[in-house]
Amino acid sequence: MVGWAAQTAIVYIVDDDRDVRQAFARLMRAAGLEPRPYDCAEEFLAEVCESPRACLLLDIAMPNMTGPQVQARLNEGSIHLPVIAVSARDDEEIRSWTRRLGARMFLRKPVDDQALLDAINWVIDHQAVK
Repeated sequence: MVGWAAQTAIVYIVDDDRDVRQAFARLMRAAGLEPRPYDCAEEFLAEVCESPRACLLLDIAMPNMTGPQVQARLNEGSIHLPVIAVSARDDEEIRSWTRRLGARMFLRKPVDDQALLDAINWVIDHQAVK
């Protein structure tokens, strides 16, 4: 895939569902990406660092801190990481909330593997052009 050969891209995965996290991480490894899974937003926020070849796959509905709250914290910390929001809930309120806070894409769970890889490729390549 274009753009991935030069440096392995990091995909931060923040989702409270262990099965979803593991499935996403397996898919990322199979595609030659470096998954960094987190089961809670707080742990992710404590460790995240900005990288020119990274993106965040972010669940919307999580306990303690929602996906949009995580996006707001990234914005407050001036961490510019492209976000792909994922959720089983798909309505205009959720889409609007994530767009306002800067998510580049929104995908509804269950996510098609190829659609997810295409989205990751697009946001990382788009980030590298900036």
